[in-house]
Amino acid sequence: MMAVGTLSIAVVPGYATIGLMAPVLVLIGRLLQGFSAGVELGGVSVYLSEIATPGNKGFYVSWQSGSQQVAVIFAALLGVTLASLLSPAQMDAWGWRVPLLVGCLIVPYLFYIRTSLPETEAFLEQTRHRRPTAGEILRSVAANWQVVLLGMMMVTMTTVSFYLITAYTPTYGREVLHLASTDALVVTLCVGVSNLVWLPVGGAISDRLGRFPVLVACTVLAIATAYPVISWLVAAPSFDRLLLSLLWLSFLYGSYNGAMVVYLTEIMPAEVRTSGFSLAYSLATATFGGFTPAICTWLIEVTGNRAIPGLWLSVAAVLGLVATLLSHRRAMAAERAAGVLVP
Repeated sequence: MMAVGTLSIAVVPGYATIGLMAPVLVLIGRLLQGFSAGVELGGVSVYLSEIATPGNKGFYVSWQSGSQQVAVIFAALLGVTLASLLSPAQMDAWGWRVPLLVGCLIVPYLFYIRTSLPETEAFLEQTRHRRPTAGEILRSVAANWQVVLLGMMMVTMTTVSFYLITAYTPTYGREVLHLASTDALVVTLCVGVSNLVWLPVGGAISDRLGRFPVLVACTVLAIATAYPVISWLVAAPSFDRLLLSLLWLSFLYGSYNGAMVVYLTEIMPAEVRTSGFSLAYSLATATFGGFTPAICTWLIEVTGNRAIPGLWLSVAAVLGLVATLLSHRRAMAAERAAGVLVP
C-alpha cells in the first residue's frame, strides 16, 4: 500500500494536464501512505516488543521509529543534492518527483523482509489452536474502541510533531521564513539525526523510569514551549534559529515517541494488539499527521500568524497528555480490579 501510494504521487500528471484530478490523486496517495504507515508500524512494533529482552522493551521498540529517521536523513541529503543541481523552476516542474521514485527502489527488499522474518513465540502460542477470523478481530476492536481512541490521541502528538519538524520544514523555511532552500534541507537533515538519537534514548529511559512519567513530561513541555519557540523563530528568522528551534522539538518528539510506541503495545488487549495499534496509528497519521503541512499552511493564511504551527503542535500535545492520563487511570483501575494493587 505504501508503494502504491508513493508511486501514484510520483507519476501523477500535473494540474495543467488533468485539472482537479491531479490534487485528488495526490490526496488519495497521501491517504494510502498514511494508512499503510500505521498498519506497518503496528505490526513491526508488536513484533519488536515480543522479541525484546526483559527490561529493554522500550529500547527495542523505539528502533522501529528510529529506522524511519534513516529515511528522513537520506531524503534530506537527496533534497540538498537536488537543490544544488536544479533550478527552482526545475524542482517545481519535475525535481520533486525524484525522491519519491528513488524511495520506490527499496520496495523489492521490503517484500523480501516481510516474507523472511520468523514468527515470534508469543504469536505462535496465540494462534496455535486457531487463528481468529477477520470478523472476530473487527468485533474485538469495536469492543475495545475506547483504548483505540486513546491510542489515536496519543499518536496524534507523535505524528503531528514528526511531520511538522521533517516534512513541513523545507516548505516552512523557504515559503514562510524566506530562508534558502538548502538551509531548510540541512536543518531537516540535522533533525533526522537528532530524532535517530533521541528515539532510542527515550525508549531506554522509559524502561528505567516508566512510560507514564516520560509521556507526561514531554507533552507538558510541548504544550508550554512549542508556540513560544516558534514565535522566537519567526521574530528574526535565520538558519541558526530554525536549527535550534527544531532541535528542541526533535528532542520532545524523540523522547515522547520512544516511550509512546511501546506504551501503546502494552495498553492494547492481547487479542487486538496489532489491529488496535495499527488502527489507532493509521487514523492519527491519515487525519492529523499527514495533513499537518496543509493545515499549517492554511492556518498561516487565515490568521496571518507565522508561528501558528507551534499552536497546532500544542493542541496535539494536549490530546496526547489527556490520553496518557486517561489510559493510565484505566490501567490502574484494571490492576485494582484484578487485585494486583492493595486498595
